[in-house]
Amino acid sequence: MLKTLTYGAMHLTVAIAVAFALTRNWHAALAIGLIEPVVQTVAYTFHERLWERFRSSKPEEKREAPDLSAREPAFSGS
Repeated sequence: MLKTLTYGAMHLTVAIAVAFALTRNWHAALAIGLIEPVVQTVAYTFHERLWERFRSSKPEEKREAPDLSAREPAFSGS
């Protein structure tokens, strides 16, 4: 939980700093810095839904485990 909170704080700080560097306006930077994470969260939600739809539309690949019973041991000990 602490990692999540510190990441959120870092994300907010970076967003505000970048917005300020581009606009040189603290009011705009704070607005952008506070709005951007909300927009990013919504975009992530849509991305996840589309990703799951894409994954579910592809047929599952079935892989059989290789038969290892006929293989010789890698090290015989002699």
